[in-house]
Amino acid sequence: MLKHETKSKILTTDFDSKLCHKVTLILQRLEVSKAMIKNVVIPCTYCIFFLFLLLIFSSVSLAAESTADVSADAQLKEKLRKEILGVTSDLKLDAEYIVGYRDIIHVSIYGEGSMAATENVDRPPAGVAEGLSDNFIRGRGSGIEVRLDGRISLRHIGDVSVVGMTLTQIADYLKKLYSSIYDNPSLTVTLVQSNSRQYTVMGQVTAPGQFHLDYPITIVQAIARAGGFTEWANFEITVIRSQPSDPKTAKNQSDQRTFEFDYEVFLKGKKIETNIQLRSGDVVVVH
Repeated sequence: MLKHETKSKILTTDFDSKLCHKVTLILQRLEVSKAMIKNVVIPCTYCIFFLFLLLIFSSVSLAAESTADVSADAQLKEKLRKEILGVTSDLKLDAEYIVGYRDIIHVSIYGEGSMAATENVDRPPAGVAEGLSDNFIRGRGSGIEVRLDGRISLRHIGDVSVVGMTLTQIADYLKKLYSSIYDNPSLTVTLVQSNSRQYTVMGQVTAPGQFHLDYPITIVQAIARAGGFTEWANFEITVIRSQPSDPKTAKNQSDQRTFEFDYEVFLKGKKIETNIQLRSGDVVVVH
């Protein structure tokens, strides 16, 4: 009996030791400092209970709400935004992003994970410059690519058309579709990578090509991004806008279909307002 009891104690101690070691590893993965881990004494008899609590709280931290379930509406957000900024007049808001072809989005349901039928997004070949090739998807991790037919493939519901919709509209749409499968699903749609919004720079620049419109960019910035002027450039630029605003409601030059920009005049500090921001589909021709 003594040998049996001794062997049992050794096995129990070894089990507790391994369990405590696993708890320490989990704490490190949760970015708990080494000093805290060293100073906190966790009785081994409570290791299983502690692991259970860790699993609960780690899953809660990954929770995401569907846009249809968000309790703070647009009016409340706008009111609080004005209070924080200390203004009373209406604030300008950019239009919501509209999903296009080749965009990469992520669709997930809380408790179920990703709803992608497949998530296999290739990264661009090493050494390929953005303006030199448009045959790649700029991958930033996993996601669902919007195909050339405007659809994405999702688990349980198959192909769904999403081109031309905002992220909010897609989330509300998918929530209704998945409600036939899950009980009040909490769904999130995230833009992983914008690939559909592009502009073109051609003519007398060092590196002409197509460029992704990832952030607000002006004519001058676009030319700099394309390597600057060549030695044969005369610094006159034409911008062709493929999707102009309604001519009846156009209020400034940026709403027109085509317009001219003179870089030398701009350098003299004149007509600064003509250095407008580019839009998706714009073609910048440098003469």
